[in-house]
Amino acid sequence: MPDEPLSFVVITGLSGAGKSYAIKCFEDMGYFCVDNLPTTLIPTFADLAARSTQALRRVALGVDVREGEYLSHLLEALAELRARGHAVEVLFLEANEEVLVRRYRETRRRHPLAREGSVPDGIRAERKALSHMREVADRVVDTTALTVHQLKDRLVELYGAPKTRAGLAPTLVSFGFKHGAPFDADLVFDVRFLPNPHFVEALRPLDGRDERVRRFVLAEADGQELLRRLADFLGFVLPRYEREGKAYLTIAVGCTGGKHRSVVLVEELGRALGGLGYAPTVVHRDLERE
Repeated sequence: MPDEPLSFVVITGLSGAGKSYAIKCFEDMGYFCVDNLPTTLIPTFADLAARSTQALRRVALGVDVREGEYLSHLLEALAELRARGHAVEVLFLEANEEVLVRRYRETRRRHPLAREGSVPDGIRAERKALSHMREVADRVVDTTALTVHQLKDRLVELYGAPKTRAGLAPTLVSFGFKHGAPFDADLVFDVRFLPNPHFVEALRPLDGRDERVRRFVLAEADGQELLRRLADFLGFVLPRYEREGKAYLTIAVGCTGGKHRSVVLVEELGRALGGLGYAPTVVHRDLERE
């Protein structure tokens, strides 16, 4: 076992979900990055990196379906790294089929599993081939509604300074139920019973970050009471999740479209958790969707 174990992040997921860009982000954060290293060579690479005279302490490995037969050995390789004392985390990136198809059309690239079939066929085949990796992933990030800048911000928050980020790292996500609940949500709250600014002509084009929308949503007792109860609930459960060793917690708040009520509540809860000593990541997933 090396004197100073390495910290590995294995970046995998669906083609078109942002893996290549994520690797660039990790490189910018000071990680030593290797893309598509054959999985059977990962333990050997770890030994060489541990003995390196360079300060290689954080390593990001890109792994995708192009590994072919080597992919089946990935879990064995990761288990071997852990047995040697290294810290290993698997990050899985995904997006919905519609967005992946659009991204492939924009880049005009061929999907690695499409062969003679269509891009949707390739996406479905890849989703099936990587299903076991998604199940064992420590962190699943849905990039469907994220710009590259938002993805970078989220990766920096999650992995940029692990030695200074103590305890639980909560993520607050606003979303619209008509677009589906986030796949990676640990807690989901439905706030559709609150008065809807969408039906107020002057407020409809705005979003929940606007003070006028905030005042509308929190004007009545129900909105204020809900905010208080949610803040109290999170103040109760977060230390207990942390005590059980949970590193990440995704808290999703949903309204109909994900533009007004859920955004207000997430913004307010972000401030409340900040007051409790947490540094939550705030994501408004559906602000740009119709």
